[in-house]
Amino acid sequence: MTEPQEQEKNGCNQKRKCSLSVMALIGVIGGIIIWGGLNTGMEYTNRSTFCISCHTMQTPYEELKRTVHFKNRAGVTAQCADCHVASSKTPTDYIFKSFQKIMAARDIIGQIRGVIDTPEKFEARRLMMAERVWAQMKARDSRECRNCHNFETMDHEKQKDRSIVKHESAIEDGQTCIECHKGVAHKLPAGYVNTGG
Repeated sequence: MTEPQEQEKNGCNQKRKCSLSVMALIGVIGGIIIWGGLNTGMEYTNRSTFCISCHTMQTPYEELKRTVHFKNRAGVTAQCADCHVASSKTPTDYIFKSFQKIMAARDIIGQIRGVIDTPEKFEARRLMMAERVWAQMKARDSRECRNCHNFETMDHEKQKDRSIVKHESAIEDGQTCIECHKGVAHKLPAGYVNTGG
């Protein structure tokens, strides 16, 4: 190979390396922008103000405001996402949280299509929507509740006798929070029948 041919070959190799480096840099920057955008969107849609921007969600929000989960002596307020979207402590939780956001889009679509766009229509579907949420919470061992409440750190001396017995029984039987605590943040839907769990 002649010297000019070798220089041309080296020049091409350097151009390829430079092009690959630029493409890799663009990919990294693009990934950061996309990831940052997704996280920003995820956090924005976790706000209760976002949730109640649909007027039919104002009804359950007003119910929440009348409970200890909204106003209490400790000043801790549960937001919509605290109970309806799992926390992101692990990659698996982040995937579940993303899935929950996709599932929540069903309610947004229902609002737009007129399925739950009035308080009356919302009430007509409340039991079905509540049962769906309860089933998800039970399947996850009420993880949303356990982000704040934990059997191991409960001060049983400050609980009523009935609560102590119920909690001890729940631990022994492997029950999860939502099996007994339906209706703690929102009114129970019309047609709900307590079957003991």
